[in-house]
Amino acid sequence: MNRSFKIYVYPHRRDDPFAHALLPVDFEPGGNYASESYFKKLLMESHFITKDPSEASLFFLPFSIARLRHDQRNYPYWDRTGGADHFYVACHSTGRSAMDRAEEVKLNAIQVVCSASYFLSGYVAHKDVCLPQIWPRKGNPPSIRSSQRSKLAFFAGSINSPVREMLLRAWENDSEISVHHGRLPTPYPEALLSSKFCLHVKGFEVNTARIADAIFYGCVPVIIANHYDLPFSDILNWKSFSLVVATLDIPLLREILRGLTSEEYLQMHENLLKVRKHFRWHLNPQDYDAFHMVLYELWLRQGVVRFPLTGLPDSDRRRYGNSSVGLLGAG
Repeated sequence: MNRSFKIYVYPHRRDDPFAHALLPVDFEPGGNYASESYFKKLLMESHFITKDPSEASLFFLPFSIARLRHDQRNYPYWDRTGGADHFYVACHSTGRSAMDRAEEVKLNAIQVVCSASYFLSGYVAHKDVCLPQIWPRKGNPPSIRSSQRSKLAFFAGSINSPVREMLLRAWENDSEISVHHGRLPTPYPEALLSSKFCLHVKGFEVNTARIADAIFYGCVPVIIANHYDLPFSDILNWKSFSLVVATLDIPLLREILRGLTSEEYLQMHENLLKVRKHFRWHLNPQDYDAFHMVLYELWLRQGVVRFPLTGLPDSDRRRYGNSSVGLLGAG
């Protein structure tokens, strides 16, 4: 991938009316949706970029959808494959839902989105990519061994979905499974560090930064979000470092978590520490970090073969170059 993968970015100028949505940020990204800005910023500075569309493996649509509803921009290489070799990136759910009225984009282009749910019609499994939602954190991840974690499980967050309401009813006053929906009695990092398992429970969307938070602090994720296409699922074996629990099994959480032997939990925790490097953004990308993992997911989705642009009018041949792309399959 490092040697052959090339991405063409549609040109955008600093004086463009939509420059604020097209250009990568010139500062270090932060906040709950930093993953989108990190990817765009790092991609534009990487050796994967090509200025020659004829050698591109994929084409990047460098827009923030929510800000470009009235943009009449032309993407001239789209028609070569109906957009099957194009992709865009969006962490906020608006980016995915904005494609509900753009059937060709939704069905053909690769959508790299945080809100990656099989249940939603706008997301196409195996074609699209789940972008991990990662809150950037400074420094190296803390090293707290599993034997030092006294609390069985932990969750904190707004009660903004039926699933979280079910969790609260079942475990709000439990001594082993801590469920909080208001002000925490202890700092958030401390609660993560003192728990063996950290609960990721579906809210408005299937995704939040909680999974990446848990991984950073060495707390084994318990995912209670039906239909969530987990980040890097084509690459990582999530069963080796996390648990997926069905919504209907929330009342059985203690039984499920206590059902693991000490050896099984220790192995899961050790595997978790191994995958932490995949859920980190760096201003200077490192091998196997989040930037390279997302690129590898895109690289796996190359599904095109080049063929001559025979039979096209001279005007179209000049427009598209001397070769085009025919679709073999998208992922």
